[in-house]
Amino acid sequence: MEDTKSFADLFNESYQTPRHFSVGEKVKATIVKISPEWIFLDLGAKSEGYIDKQELTDEDGNLTVKEGDEITAYFLSSRHSEKLFTTKLTASKAADDYLINALENRIPLEATVEKEIKGGFSIKISSSISGFCPYSQMDIKRIDAAADYLGRKMEFLVIEYGERGRNIILSRRPLLEKIEQEKVNALKSTLKVGMTVKGVIASVRDFGAFVDIGGLQALLPVSEMSWGRVADPKEMFKTGAAIEAVIINLDLENNRATLSFKDTLADPWNDMAARFSEGGIYNGRVSKLTDFGAFITLASGIDGLLHISKLSRGKKIKHASDVLKADTEIEVKIEKIDRENKRLSLDLVRDEKETPAGEETEDIGKYLGKAPKKMGTLGDLLKKAGKKKG
Repeated sequence: MEDTKSFADLFNESYQTPRHFSVGEKVKATIVKISPEWIFLDLGAKSEGYIDKQELTDEDGNLTVKEGDEITAYFLSSRHSEKLFTTKLTASKAADDYLINALENRIPLEATVEKEIKGGFSIKISSSISGFCPYSQMDIKRIDAAADYLGRKMEFLVIEYGERGRNIILSRRPLLEKIEQEKVNALKSTLKVGMTVKGVIASVRDFGAFVDIGGLQALLPVSEMSWGRVADPKEMFKTGAAIEAVIINLDLENNRATLSFKDTLADPWNDMAARFSEGGIYNGRVSKLTDFGAFITLASGIDGLLHISKLSRGKKIKHASDVLKADTEIEVKIEKIDRENKRLSLDLVRDEKETPAGEETEDIGKYLGKAPKKMGTLGDLLKKAGKKKG
């Protein structure tokens, strides 16, 4: 294949100044040659580097890369224009030679979680060097089972080095947070309002649920869980459960998203006209009682308001609970349907024998004459008769 570079490109490359690297600087490089001991890197801008071959072999000694692969590495030092890099510090090296360098330049250190000790974990860096990782620095999530970490080889940052190596504090947390942030940044570029996303319920609260949608925590409010009223969100959603929901609001600058689960369900108001009509009488369930009335559920996702004025029956009441009880069945009439705002106005269906609300029983006494005087007892009559004889 012919070289497609122009004469100008070749001329400019010949005069490029080799790049300068700072200790600990992270770079991407291409593997150009693999020797028995070293892997040579093309760093661009007429710069080359090398890395210990053992760093890129597995536990069985097999090479994990090939020529042409791109890798991420950290600059360590330069001798006679030869630039030494590392992918991470490993226990197979003389790790104590690099600890200060790793601390100052935030170069990851590969080590093994040896055992659990008071306050955290003992981390084996090399055969003669161990460090300490507090519980709070081992992970970005809560540690429920410390045994899950034991014996595992992980990457750490040195966050404290003192007493000539006798006090080494390590942390995984910054590395994990960086990985999570990179995931969030990649995810944010794909998110749009109106799209359906998959997630996992992270926690459930009284006001809603937090959903992990791939590194970003989104809020699913109670009002968006169902077309109907949700009495207890914890009964509807469980921590760890998979869920699909629709994004209804995005604030990518502050890493916030709001979801709707009910938007993945059919809207019960779509067939409202076929099921209910103004003036119709229907059975409903008392779902909520307030000081201004009662909400009556006619069907899943369809609730109407029975105003407190419809419940008073001519009496003064302060709360709907003075007349109705929650979760009871009652008969109501639809007075008005507001399809645009998805609202129903209801009236209570009364027994024909009942006195209509707001009316009093009419006083029929005015239609009757004066009641006759009382005749008195038998004794009274006899007394009156004796007086007449006398």
